[in-house]
Amino acid sequence: MNSLTSGAIKAKALEVGFDLAGIAPVESFPELAFLREWLARGYAGHMTWLNRTVRVRSDVRHIMPEARSVIVTGTLYNTDRPYSADVPADQPRVSRYAWGSDYHAVIGARLETLIAWMRASAQAPFEARPYVDTGPVQERVYAQYAGLGWIGKNACLINPELGSWLFLAVVITSLDLDPDQQGLEQCGSCTRCLEACPTHALVQPGVLDATRCLSYLTIEHKAAIPEAVRAGMGTQVYGCDICQEVCPYNRPAPVSRDAAWQPRAALEAASLLDLWRMSDRALRELQQGSAMMRAPLTNLRRNVAVAIGNAGGDEARRALDVPAAGDRPSAADPMVREHVAWARAHAATAGDDAGEPGSEPGR
Repeated sequence: MNSLTSGAIKAKALEVGFDLAGIAPVESFPELAFLREWLARGYAGHMTWLNRTVRVRSDVRHIMPEARSVIVTGTLYNTDRPYSADVPADQPRVSRYAWGSDYHAVIGARLETLIAWMRASAQAPFEARPYVDTGPVQERVYAQYAGLGWIGKNACLINPELGSWLFLAVVITSLDLDPDQQGLEQCGSCTRCLEACPTHALVQPGVLDATRCLSYLTIEHKAAIPEAVRAGMGTQVYGCDICQEVCPYNRPAPVSRDAAWQPRAALEAASLLDLWRMSDRALRELQQGSAMMRAPLTNLRRNVAVAIGNAGGDEARRALDVPAAGDRPSAADPMVREHVAWARAHAATAGDDAGEPGSEPGR
């Protein structure tokens, strides 16, 4: 008898370190088709690779024609630290997913362990291709159909027990596995995430305009941040978690003790002014080994300058007045200097409540 059943695979997934596991069938789900409309609305901004891969993203069979099942895993990354609304004004706000080790490497290794076990357990060869947020796959859709939760109004996958602080990963396989029941929507009438977004990026339930989203603007957007949204950034320097923090399913949320997701000591100890004063080398070392490596130094400097301006205060203005030294060439970048000029002027009027969720709509 073949031991490679859906139940056995899911049990092994939990054993190797995942918190959730489910099986989705390979079908033309309606949620997959919405991507074309989303792109047509211009919501992708400068993420042009999405347009180039839209056909492939519409069905995993474009990646693997013989695909029959998608194994989906969820990994809790929430740690025992305050939400951003409770962080002191002089501290940088960094998305929780980037606090610890780079999830691509950690989860990728766990998927490889799972696949190796599957191959050793199978009675016949099969195809399997893993993805950890690195390929043309709409993970959230398959996660919903694998029973891991539902796509919430904040556009995140929400699990009723674990909330939405989840890394999603998939294994596309030619194995014909028994699928799980689709996760059912449980947001109800709640609209806290839509109301809390400081830049009104959630244009309707479950639909995110990335060009307004602080995660996009602080990470993917390589040009100047539009002035209209700078005050709404608060002290966000990498990503934004506000729409997840206000979700009732995350208040409170279970906490992971996994060492991989615990905040790096250097990042946790750094203030906004510490980040600004760091040499380029020290700043890059701070990013090393984490998901923060995705942001170029000029982007990070730009973000920190805006955050200091929103934090306000005399010390902030004095820090911004210090010329870029030889060990901080990124601070002399013209784009960064333009944001420094804005921040210096804004710091003079920023109040103690700068950056609180919803305090400065950025339309």
